[in-house]
Amino acid sequence: MERLPEFVGNHPILFAALGAVIGMIAFFEYQRLFSGIKQLSAIEATRLQNDEDAVFVDVREDSEYKAGHILSAKHMPMSTFDKRYTELEKSKDKPVILYCASGSRASKAGGKLRKNGFESVYTLAGGMGGWEKASMPVSTKG
Repeated sequence: MERLPEFVGNHPILFAALGAVIGMIAFFEYQRLFSGIKQLSAIEATRLQNDEDAVFVDVREDSEYKAGHILSAKHMPMSTFDKRYTELEKSKDKPVILYCASGSRASKAGGKLRKNGFESVYTLAGGMGGWEKASMPVSTKG
């Protein structure tokens, strides 16, 4: 600990990079915690789909979607989400579960839905990776 000032003095760029990374992590965690959007595990998401007819929305790009997606998921790539989210209006009374590869795009899409009056908006914890890690079914059709 005594040599920390020496390290910082000798490696200011590394220290600044460390600060930037810590700042970004804190920012994204703050956004996630205070967005009003709850994360669901794959099991919780499946239960919500079965019990309350939740709608899965995949916000990944076309190539990611074609490589594998959740059965019955509606594909709305983030690049076109602003123009297409109104297609979900008929599902406004149902829970909407958004997912992407890891969760950041889904959180952004969830914020847009919340701002437009959607009450029950969730993201899939771990995104598609979390779904596959839970050994849940994946489709490559359609």
